[in-house]
Amino acid sequence: MATTASEAAGGFLPNSGQFLSVDEQLDLIAKGAAEVIPPVASADKGGLRARLAESTTAGRPLRVKAGFDPTAPDLHLGHTVLIRKLRHFQQLGHTVIFLIGDATALIGDPTGRNVTRPPMTPEEIERNAETYKEQVFKILDPEKTEVRYNSEWLAELGFADMIRLAAKATVSQMLEREDFNKRFDQEKPISMHELLYPLAQGYDSVMLKADVELGGTDQKFNLLMGRELQRDAGQPQQIVLMTPILEGLDGVQKMSKSLGNAIGIQEPAGEMYGKLMSISDDLMWRYYTLLTDLRASEIDAMRDEVAHGGLHPMHAKKNLAHGIVRDFHGSSAADAAAESWAKQFQQKAVSEDVPVVKVSMSAEGLVDNSAADGLVKLARLLVLAGLAASAGEATRKISENAVSVNGEKVSARALPKSALGEGPILRLGKRSVKVEWAG
Repeated sequence: MATTASEAAGGFLPNSGQFLSVDEQLDLIAKGAAEVIPPVASADKGGLRARLAESTTAGRPLRVKAGFDPTAPDLHLGHTVLIRKLRHFQQLGHTVIFLIGDATALIGDPTGRNVTRPPMTPEEIERNAETYKEQVFKILDPEKTEVRYNSEWLAELGFADMIRLAAKATVSQMLEREDFNKRFDQEKPISMHELLYPLAQGYDSVMLKADVELGGTDQKFNLLMGRELQRDAGQPQQIVLMTPILEGLDGVQKMSKSLGNAIGIQEPAGEMYGKLMSISDDLMWRYYTLLTDLRASEIDAMRDEVAHGGLHPMHAKKNLAHGIVRDFHGSSAADAAAESWAKQFQQKAVSEDVPVVKVSMSAEGLVDNSAADGLVKLARLLVLAGLAASAGEATRKISENAVSVNGEKVSARALPKSALGEGPILRLGKRSVKVEWAG
């Protein structure tokens, strides 16, 4: 049986001192990746599969780098997607470098911006950097993390060295960047110092001799610059692994505090748990992929179990919420948050004004008894309970995420009898009923 990520001790097979197989490592590393350059499936000798094979054979951990400019003091779960991927490499026994861009923060990453970023003061950078370290070590193991500041080498570059570095790229190359290109076409200012940012980030990879650099999809230009500068320096080119942008609670827009759809990692455990329980079933799987340490194969198996009625989506969501809260607040706080949520939303007394309807379990077309627990067809149940005029209307409302059972939004077409309980409360839109089983 394959060793799970949770069973691997520091990324090694327990008590063996050896790395997991390349395929086992990729099952965790490639999970949720938006793009890998060169592609994982390619035969490129400098690709991720080949680099992992070399690492495994030689017993040499890869050097995996991710840079963070401390431009804001508080992180939300969207920021942790990249840090979580660093953790995966760390769990697999590789060397993780948490690079604080205290020097590049003086420039400000122009990625995605249509105006020049105002410069930060050294005091602001130092204060934010300390906050970042406090927060990221809720995910990374501080004893196994190499923390570096790029001022170590960038601050030492003299004028002549900076000129030589600037000569590695052309203005036309820089204008290939989407954000620079847009600003150029719109005749908006592009400051000269902004053009140095990709070169500075690429130079970081040279100085750290990075085997892999992680970044968001919006960082692609900067990440590829690292490969170019490493090649120029005679180093093996780093693998580029990009993580996707995480959707917020609405499941549509990028997670952002300004949009009100974010979950801050310093929010109280109860608030974090409640927000996670509010996401849709579809978004739940996205969060499982990007915000947990489960392997792709483990998530696929769980999703299949839900699809076949072996696991209720609500229980899968509870496991997700508990696991994420545990990572940032500890097991006791996660247990307390789960218990509090259950009391508030699942075990609350039914209001007297909620009508009770009797539904027979033996009603035609209601229960599929081919499954071990018996699957109740939700659309049929909604019709029998008087909440929908037809199965077609009920099915449409389920797909629109307008139906809840016992306070939980549901997207499944059928639910196990045990998941419904003795007196389930159904809600469609603004109408609710309590079902009383009759025979």
